[in-house]
This record gives sequence, C-alpha cells and structure tokens, in this order.
Amino acid sequence: MPDAASISPGAVPASNDVVATLSNVTKVFGGTVAVSDVTVELRAGEVLALLGENGAGKSTCVKLLAGVYRPDNGAVIIGDQPIRLTSPLEAQHAGIAVMHQHPGLFPDLSIAENIFIGQTGTKWKLDHAGMQSEARRLLKTVGLNADVSMPLGKLRTSEQQLVEVARALSLNARVLIMDEPTAALSQREVERLFSVVEQLKKQGVAMMFVGHRMDEIYRVADRITVLRDGRLVGTELTANLSGERAIQMMVGRALENLYPRHTNVPGNVVLEVQDLSLEGVFENISFQLRGGEILGFGGLVGSGRTEIARVLFGIDQPTTGTIVLDGEEVKFSSPRDAMDQGIAYVSEDRLGQSLVMDFSILNNACLTVLSDATRNGLMSRTKELQLAEPSLDRLRLRFSSYDQPVSSLSGGNQQKVVLSKWLATKPRVLILDEPTQGIDVQSKAGVHEMMADLANQGMAIILISSELPELLGMADRMIVLREGKASAHFDRSDATQEKIIEAATDAIVREVDGQVVPKPAHPLDGQTVELPDKSPIRKVFARREFGLLAAMLAVIVPISLINVRMLSGSNLSALAMDAGLLMIVAVAQMLVLVTRSIDLSVAAIIGLAAYGAASTLHSHPEIGVIGGVLLAGGIGLTAGLLNGAIITYGRVPAIVVTLGTMSIFRGLNSLWAGGTQVSADQVPQAWLDMTSANVLGAPAIILIAIVTLSVAAYFLRYTTLGRELYAIGSNPDGARLVGIPARSRILLAFGAAGLLAGFDGALWASRYATVDARVAYGFELTVIAAVVVGGVAVRGGSGTILGVAAGALLLLVINNGLTLVRIDPLWLQGVYGLVILAAIAIDAYVARRASAGGAKR
Repeated sequence: MPDAASISPGAVPASNDVVATLSNVTKVFGGTVAVSDVTVELRAGEVLALLGENGAGKSTCVKLLAGVYRPDNGAVIIGDQPIRLTSPLEAQHAGIAVMHQHPGLFPDLSIAENIFIGQTGTKWKLDHAGMQSEARRLLKTVGLNADVSMPLGKLRTSEQQLVEVARALSLNARVLIMDEPTAALSQREVERLFSVVEQLKKQGVAMMFVGHRMDEIYRVADRITVLRDGRLVGTELTANLSGERAIQMMVGRALENLYPRHTNVPGNVVLEVQDLSLEGVFENISFQLRGGEILGFGGLVGSGRTEIARVLFGIDQPTTGTIVLDGEEVKFSSPRDAMDQGIAYVSEDRLGQSLVMDFSILNNACLTVLSDATRNGLMSRTKELQLAEPSLDRLRLRFSSYDQPVSSLSGGNQQKVVLSKWLATKPRVLILDEPTQGIDVQSKAGVHEMMADLANQGMAIILISSELPELLGMADRMIVLREGKASAHFDRSDATQEKIIEAATDAIVREVDGQVVPKPAHPLDGQTVELPDKSPIRKVFARREFGLLAAMLAVIVPISLINVRMLSGSNLSALAMDAGLLMIVAVAQMLVLVTRSIDLSVAAIIGLAAYGAASTLHSHPEIGVIGGVLLAGGIGLTAGLLNGAIITYGRVPAIVVTLGTMSIFRGLNSLWAGGTQVSADQVPQAWLDMTSANVLGAPAIILIAIVTLSVAAYFLRYTTLGRELYAIGSNPDGARLVGIPARSRILLAFGAAGLLAGFDGALWASRYATVDARVAYGFELTVIAAVVVGGVAVRGGSGTILGVAAGALLLLVINNGLTLVRIDPLWLQGVYGLVILAAIAIDAYVARRASAGGAKR
C-alpha cells in the first residue's frame, strides 16, 4: 500500500470519476464501534451529502479521510490506489482538504498565516508578502474583504468560517470535505459558500458535505449517504430521496412532528423592554414577552440579536432604555442578578461559554445551582441527581454514565446538558440563542418538544435562530433585526420566509428549489470587514511596547527627581548588564509559554550551568572561554530536552514536570558544589572579560543579549518552526488537524529554552564572578513575571520578543528605582508588587486608549 507522498493530485479528473473512497472501513475506540463496514464514494464534480444523527459516525468518516484516524479494517482509496494516511499533512499531500466542524484556526495568528499554516514545509525565510497577496485573492473568492495581516481573532465566528473555506481552497485539492460548514454562517454567507461550491464542481473537485440543515442538503447535494449507529443505511440520488424518507433513514422511524405547536393562550406580560440601546451595537429595541409565549428574534449574524440577549442577561450594560420584569423596572449589573430574577440564557457558543469540557455530565448539569447541590458545604451527589435528572430524562440524553466527561458526548447530547443546566434554575424567562445549531434532526425535535412543553407550562421564551423554518415553526411572534434596529414585527400568521429575509437583508429575494433566499447583486458579493486604521502613529500607540515604555517613564521620572543617581552612567551600566541576563532567560521562558507550557526549572538550569562551567574552568582552564560556554550550553540543552521528553512523550503536565526537575537540578548542583564556591581569582581573566568588557561604549553582555534576542525574533517571526510554535499554543487541537507535529515542536521549544538558560548560566558566572550552588535561586519567578508583563499570554499563542525585552527592563527599572529611594528591605517585595500592578494598569490603559474603536465593528 503506497503512502500519501506517492499520490499526486494530478490533473482534473473527468466528471463522475471516483476520486476518493472509504472502502468497507471499520473504526473502534476502546470497544465502542464508531463505524462498521462503511463504504462511501466521492466523485469528481459532485457533492455527496453525509447524513446521520449525532454519534452516527459522520465525523469519524471525515477524520478517516482527513488522516486524523486510521481505519482498523478496510481502506482509504485515492483514485484506484489504497493509501495509508498517517497524518492530516499526508492527507493534504494526497489532495484532500477538510473544513472541520470546529475550525482548526488560530486566533492569535494573522488571517494570511491561518490560510497557509502547515502548508509551507520547513522554511527558514517565510514570504509573508507573498502569503498575504495570495490570501487577499482567496478571501475575494469567498467574498470576505479583510486586512489579511490582522489577527484572525478579531473576526466574527462566521467570518472565521469563511477563512476556513479560503484555507481549503488554497490547497488546490481534488477532494474537499465540508463538516458543518454553514453552522455559523448567515444566509448571505451561505450563498457565497454555495457559489464557491458550484465553481469547484465545474473544476471537477469531489466534495463531501456534512450537515444537519435539510434545506441546505437538498440545495447543494447530488447524492445523499445516510449513516445510523455507525453503519451505512444507504446512498441515493438526491432527486430520488424525499426529505421525509431521509429523516426516516437517519432515525429509524418516521419523525412526525419536527415543530410541535403549544396550545396554551399567552398570559400576562412577564418581560417588557422599552427603547433599549447599546451604543454602536443596537438601538431603540422595544417589545413585550408574555408567559407561555415564544418570541422569535430573526436577522443576519451580527444584526444585534445575541447582543440584546447579553444585555437582558446582565453580561453587558445598556446605554439607554429600561427593562421591566413583572411590572417592576430592573437593572442587572451581572448575570447573577439576572439569574436571581429568574432569567436564563443558553449561549450560542456551546463549547466556549456553556460547558466545562473536562467536567462530568452531572457536574456540568449542576453548574448553575451549585449552592442547591451541597450538604454542609460539600457537594452532595444525591442532591446533584435530584437537580439534574428530571431535565436530562425529559431531553432523553444518550450517555453511559453521569460521571463521563461531557466532551465525550455528541454535539446534540452536549446541547441537552446545556439546556438541562439552565432548566435546573427554574427560570421564568428562558433565552435560547441558536439552541439547535449543529445538532441532528432527532435532537432538534427533542429540543422543540421541550420548548413547546415549557411554553404550555407558562414559561416565557425568547428564541434566537438563523434557521427560518425553526422560527416559523416555533415562534408565536417574531422581531426581525437589521444592523442593530428592529426592521419588522410579525405574528405567526403573517410571517413568511420571503418577508423575513427581505426585512433582515433589505434584499431582493428569489426561490431556489423551493427555498426562499436572498439574491445578491453578484454571486460573491458580500459584506466588508472594517479594515483597521492604517495610520502609522495609531499603529505605534496601539503596540503593547508603547504602554510598557509609558509605565517605565512613570517610574523613572519621579525617582530621578528624588535620586539623581537613577540616570547616572554607573547605574545605567549596571542596569544594562542585569537586563541582558534577564532578557535572555526571559526569551527562553517565552519559547515554552507560547506553546501553552511553562518551565519552572529555568533558574535551576542557570545555576547548574553556571557552576558547572565555572568549576570546570577552574579545574581545566585549558578549555578556555569557548569551552566553558559550550559546556554550559550543553548542560542547559540536556536539561531542556529532558523536560520536553517527559512532557511530550510521557504526557505529564509541564508545570508538574518542571517543578520536579527544578528540585532535581538544584540537588545536582548542591552535590556538585559540595558547599564550595568558585571565586573570581580561580577562573581565567578572559572568562570575566566576556561580559564586563565594553564594546563601542556598551557592556558586552547587553550586546550579546541584543544579538540573542534578534536571532530569536527572526526565528519566531520568519521561520516555519517559529510560527508553528505560536499555532500550537493558539489552538492545540487545530494544530493537530492541519498536520503540525506538536510533540516534536514542543520538544524543540524546551530544548531551545534549556540551551538559552544554559548560555545565560555561562554569562551569569562571568558577570558575577563568584559562583556557588545558590546561583539564581528564586529567579524563576522574576523571569515569569517579566515574560507575562511583556505580553506573552500564559494561555499560549501570543507575545513578541520586543515585548519580553520591555517587560524585563520594566521590572529591573522598578526594582532599581525602589532600591535607590531606600525602601525598607522588609517592605521591598510588597511595594515592588504594588508598583508592578500599577505599571501594568498604565500599560493596559494606554493600549486600550490607543486601540479604542480600531477593531470595533
């Protein structure tokens, strides 16, 4: 069986040729059969829709084709050749592109980098200009106008999905797999995507479309394959398969009522909103909501629907307007206030805002009522079950144990846990934001049944949905929003798809295959993402480094007035030498932090390398300065690789590993030193001159630091390896999906960090001359503080060398200044901490003021 590298995408295949096949594949996870004996064919110039409930095996099929999984039985066939895909990168090389359900994108990287990350191979000089030029062309194809150099995280979710489309197109693949590609898209953006799909069909690309929206399936698909419980039910031409029959194939029975009607008459007004506005987002929104009524909010993504819900739940504070609950005006300063008044909000972001993925089903279901789930201050399983079971039973959750992680559930069952969590609060007003997004048709029916049941019991419900059939089928009344304003109000009897789309888009509408959709002026015409201000001055002021500079000046100026020694040559020289040492090891810490790891052992490595180099020079002066530096670097590299190997291949958390190795390295140093020290008169003078000599009037150590930081900055900015470190920290799962070898990259980061720490140890021994087992003791906290102050996120994925240098310098300036004003040593650490907090506050204020309005849209 050939590997993926031997398969070339080659020429465009003839229409209807089989391009890729899953042939009789079976995949088992820990005794659970995900798919069994499934065969799926993808043909050139055709879209195959893959249908099935959540948990039916659709995502497993996608990942088998994408190289994420390998089949236990059966084969993946490209053309007529069975191949073994061992990674997503190999799948890409074989001509397979995947748009995953949860985009494998990186919010901290630029839009252009997101499109090409993982595709460039190993390069030591990335062509950023070329990538940005091609990225602009691809974004134009999908109808998104954005500055490709800005961080992806500044885009809305729907816009990020379009970047995922552009990424797939960049591969020039002959197979394109779309896993829930429209879940976060507005109707107009869906139209753009479908226009691209039509172009790709003409080019002979074979496509798989995985989705739950039946209207979209019937618009885009040529054939439909249905899975149920991991097995193939059948494949039929779309023209020959009715929607009712497709649903019956998915669920194993006829689904009689997808949109059940509640029968009660709405009661008294529960919630009344008058002229509610949030500056720059929505304005003058007014409505009434009665008990037992379902009020629908329609409109495009970004029209203000979710933002109104956030204000009603106390997440954001309105600029003007009133909220009246049961006849009394209320103001919510936090979600807790809203919950106390009987309001619950089911967010559209199930993964990011509604669930703790590592927690159990039971823990998640009780998150909103923790105070009611305790006995004598301790969690009571009996009470947890009493609170969670009724709602989970009503929603017919499919699970094996209440103790299993919620991450192990399908999307539909995860949504049931979210709904159960909020129903446990027994709300009077329930706000549902896209409650059926990304879940299968049977789970949708269950959610709709629950909504009708709650309305019959008198609960007031607000339903926000991008699916027009859902709004028309479930809502008693509808408010349609456009650009933050209420553009229309409809009763159930008056509402139609045509009227809603026209009110939401102010567009001419048309009918396609029985579905009413907006008619764009051009097939790829779409909205524009506001481009950031290009003013060079604004760019400078928006940088974090400017805020750190302002914070430094806020320390230097007053202290210089108190003690003129602050700006003396001798003080500045000493400060520069200390800064050089701190900056180098801060860069070492940055390398691991950007990968979402941490190294608590860097100071211990400095100490071990410093004593090792100095004592060896004392015993064997013939190795010279270069030999001492190489020895220190070798000690650091060995220690760093040891840390990285245990973390990556032993799968032990970095904080645990490096906390342990910190003690081990300190212990080894103590045994090596044996209570002795190496002094200045025991090492060659050339060793001391390495850092103390002046070059062009500047201490050599600061020049060494500048060179080291410059090399590190180039590596992180312009090499493939450097950008992949950022990608791993920004989105570890996404990095795996695009084929980045995370283990080897993290091992590289720890090895490089150890090498820099060892090199810093050699400089430390040269700078301070006298070396013993306590070198750099406790220094790791200063290093971490410098890196975090410099803007490197502890969560990984972001930070700059310049910021780290500024952070290190700021800490040293603060410490130096406090010493010069003669703060009592007993108070020094406390005052030091307070000044750091004040400096960070100044930095944050400057950055916020500089960027105000720059990214606001």
